[in-house]
Amino acid sequence: MSIENNKTLVRRHYEEVLTGRNPDLVDDLYLPMIGLSDGNSIEREQFKGYLQISLDAFPDLVVTVEDQIAEGDKVVTRWTAEGTHRGSFFGLEATGKQVRLQAIHIHQIKNGKIARLWEEFDMFGLRQQLGFT
Repeated sequence: MSIENNKTLVRRHYEEVLTGRNPDLVDDLYLPMIGLSDGNSIEREQFKGYLQISLDAFPDLVVTVEDQIAEGDKVVTRWTAEGTHRGSFFGLEATGKQVRLQAIHIHQIKNGKIARLWEEFDMFGLRQQLGFT
């Protein structure tokens, strides 16, 4: 795949899976086993489950791709997410508060699908916005 195709593939994760609320699209975008930041791997179905937790907790979630840089088989994306905390989120009960989160992901592409995900985001800042610190 070309660098532009890789960027388009990754952008679909933010625009269609998250903002478009379509976690089933993960089947088209990701390999069956996804490598993670901590060196472990996760099955695609389990990954979809984690995404669904976020979608349920923030039903009005909107993710905006701020920047994308690609080289070789990797795509770096700086993104912003905004939404209202309406459901449980990894043990944090709904607060009804609006939140804004910025993060950076690096996706590695193999055979036209996302194979690995590295992520950096400010969980402490999110917890502060929700009033849990």
